[in-house]
Amino acid sequence: MTLFIAGGAGFIGANFAHYAAQRGHNVLIYDLLTYAGNLKNVASLKYFVRGDIRDVRSLDAVFEKGIDGRPFDAVINFAAESHVDRSISLALPFVETNVVGAVTLLEAARRHRVQTFIQISTDEVYGSIEGGGKFTRSSCLKPSSAYSASKAAADLFLLSYHHTHGMDVRVTRCTNNYGRFQHPEKFIPMILSSALAGKLIPIFGDGRQVRDWIFVDDHCDGILASLERGKPGMIYHFGSPGIEANDVGISNMELVHLVLRILADESGRDLAEFTSLLRNVADRPGHDRRYALDWSDSATELEWQPKTTLEAGLRKTVGWWLANQEWWSGV
Repeated sequence: MTLFIAGGAGFIGANFAHYAAQRGHNVLIYDLLTYAGNLKNVASLKYFVRGDIRDVRSLDAVFEKGIDGRPFDAVINFAAESHVDRSISLALPFVETNVVGAVTLLEAARRHRVQTFIQISTDEVYGSIEGGGKFTRSSCLKPSSAYSASKAAADLFLLSYHHTHGMDVRVTRCTNNYGRFQHPEKFIPMILSSALAGKLIPIFGDGRQVRDWIFVDDHCDGILASLERGKPGMIYHFGSPGIEANDVGISNMELVHLVLRILADESGRDLAEFTSLLRNVADRPGHDRRYALDWSDSATELEWQPKTTLEAGLRKTVGWWLANQEWWSGV
């Protein structure tokens, strides 16, 4: 397939671009290269266009040209403002990129009759879930931040185009990702960069917020499965294979200690040196306590399963972080 990958120089987008290219798909990366996009992430890939998903003329020019004259078979939209803390400080950029940008890109795909549009969303659109339950794709949307509200709004716009215009639109929602290319402002990269620099590692509130974590390669496999085997108008969930024998997620504090233990193992440094840097700080406003997704529908309909345990994925991530200090120290 010939794929237009919006936001393809960012964390998940860049990983997906490499993943799809390695499996024989032709990919064009379209990215504005804001602070979260890094051209180094996709330097080895052939086709790149710097552009804004809100720019109608730029989008039309790229869609008219395609890749070497071949029209795009699908658009995969990763382009987004994604950091919750930034959305708490200033919400408008999230509306502009995540809602207006997504709909502008969708309209361009409709004008140029692109067959399939996949919107990369998040489990945060459902808000917080307490106890041992999990969100299904029929769960109510209850976003708790400007970031998650903007993603929920985009999802609803896109799904409405399937109903109104008959477009083949698919939405994927995923738990927390980790892996190479992730911006240092995110939780696991922040732990690693702070620990290696000897800086304090802040933990919001009591650190008992529970999250479900997925290695980025498993997420990329799910996105590709939704493209190759998914159906129009559907929502697909992707989550972790479980934490040890327990499938209810892991608290932020437990995760920090696990990351630091692996970092000490891989770097040969003293674990106590890292744990001494931990500090509890005031909690984030409106901080959700727990996320968890039921991805059984994806297992049944897409024949998808996550393959990477948290321990194994973190060891790969820490190994990459230690081997690529030039990348993250320059971001």
